[in-house]
Amino acid sequence: MPEVKETKAQRVERLKREKNAWDHLDEIRQFARQGHSSIPHEWLGTYFRPWGIYTQGDGLGVVGGSGGEGKSTPFFMVRIRIPNGLLTSHQLRTIANLSTEHGNGVADITVRQNIQLHWVRIESIPEILDRLHAIGLSTTGACGDVARNITGCPLAGVHAHELADVSPFVQALDKELGGNPEFYNLPRKFKITLTACPDWCSYPEINDIALIATRRAASPNRSVAAALRHPLGVLGTAFRGGPPTQPNPDPSLTHHAPDEIGFSVRVAGGLSTQPHLAVPLNAFIRWDQAIPVVRAITELFRQSDVLRQSRDKARLKYLFLEHGWTADSFLAALQSRLGYSLDPAEPNQPPPQVHRDHLGVVPQKQPGQFSIGASVIRGRVTPAQLTLAADLAERYGDGHVRNTPMQNLLLINIPKAHVSTVTNELTSAGLPVESSSFTRGTVACTGSEFCKLALTETKSYARWLTEQLEDRFPNYQEQLRLHITGCPNSCGQHWIADIGIEGKKIKSNGKMIDAYYFCVGGSVGQIATIARPVGYRCPADEVPNAIARLLDYFHEEREPNETLQKFLARYSTESLRNVLAGGPVEIAERDLAVAAAPHSVEDR
Repeated sequence: MPEVKETKAQRVERLKREKNAWDHLDEIRQFARQGHSSIPHEWLGTYFRPWGIYTQGDGLGVVGGSGGEGKSTPFFMVRIRIPNGLLTSHQLRTIANLSTEHGNGVADITVRQNIQLHWVRIESIPEILDRLHAIGLSTTGACGDVARNITGCPLAGVHAHELADVSPFVQALDKELGGNPEFYNLPRKFKITLTACPDWCSYPEINDIALIATRRAASPNRSVAAALRHPLGVLGTAFRGGPPTQPNPDPSLTHHAPDEIGFSVRVAGGLSTQPHLAVPLNAFIRWDQAIPVVRAITELFRQSDVLRQSRDKARLKYLFLEHGWTADSFLAALQSRLGYSLDPAEPNQPPPQVHRDHLGVVPQKQPGQFSIGASVIRGRVTPAQLTLAADLAERYGDGHVRNTPMQNLLLINIPKAHVSTVTNELTSAGLPVESSSFTRGTVACTGSEFCKLALTETKSYARWLTEQLEDRFPNYQEQLRLHITGCPNSCGQHWIADIGIEGKKIKSNGKMIDAYYFCVGGSVGQIATIARPVGYRCPADEVPNAIARLLDYFHEEREPNETLQKFLARYSTESLRNVLAGGPVEIAERDLAVAAAPHSVEDR
């Protein structure tokens, strides 16, 4: 009989069963001593990933490669896992130095609050890992088929309207899952967020698990003692890494003592080529139940063998998209695994359409203290900017800096007397605190500069595009989300943008050039919806004209106080396509990804 060829999914599953890469740091050290040529293919393609390490593309993206993936170089991307985006100035300064010494001075803040270094040689990786470990950071679990970095609100602990500071909970949960061999071999990447932010800034709608703080009124069936206990006090030894540090209770909540703060839960969110918004479960999660619930959901995912048959249909969302699961059946499976029933959910209204970036100067819950959020244009940040942020945090604040899910930087606990000084220094360094809606609302994936799957260059293009739009619409302040992704895999999250553009290649004058396909009307919050592909595609240099036509039409035809989101929802796909094109135009087909659900360098 002819030999049956191993599929890609079968090969990856076999390699993960054969070796837990976290147990073999010694091999990485050996590769560093012997050079890049000593690295076997299974490390380059599989085992480096759970260490937060990817091979770097040659700058041409998918073009010139084979099998839907571009050519690799002898360099690596190294992703640093930063739970909740929380950093000290010392940690940030160390990352800046590592970028200078080992990464050609290039670093990116990701949409999962991590920082990525580029241009890293194998010879540098052991030193990077050791220096990160020495300051309490790691790359473990930042990539691969594992529980990825756990995100949360970057204003946790200082947000004037949060229900509680849950950042210690995030840190403890990260210790529970990050690097835990029990969760090394999941079917695919697994993304978790835990937040008490009233703006839902960590995007629970697109995570595999989202725990969102909520309050329920006191009940005669629950003891007052249970309602009054501090949320983190009940965790005890439930955490593999030991109990989290006990924070001070939020004094603003004392008059709600009879009420109980817990979590609502959503599951199976994700984007990529088949977007799916997270499904709310009819469950109220008490604080002491949160760790068991997260573990149980992760275990359900781990044991879903049906998701291991195909790499491009291995995310949790495919239980709902293709295997008939519903919110009720998922909850039943969860409760069966827990061995007890969960209380019914409390009403948990998503926030209205608001900026979720926490940019600008914002009063904290602490009197006289302010957070200062600065735009990191396209998420690309230099060592000098990182060092400046660290210095300002030490000089004027309490030495803490935070990354946001919108790829920006926050300084916290800045006294009112120093706000102007900090704002001016950040702005002078190219980190504007006040910015246009285009700069503020633009997100870009890594693109062909480093990613082997991208069709288009995105980082420099994002800067050029925002500058073009700012020239045409000076002082534009309407809320706008403009997301740029270099291929159909939605690393730039274009499915939840007002205007999302997806990288393509088209032929012009006998040459292949960068182009973009438009998807419009995506949103999160109260009117959460996936963006519509409108059938319009144009060369990259024509995109500003198309967006300008759409925005001009919006301002001419909008109803009083109508948002762009609601305006786009009122119009047909054909109408929007013709507006973007400047007249009637044939439908352009949206080509799907060349590669099947690949590993990209993205942190989506």
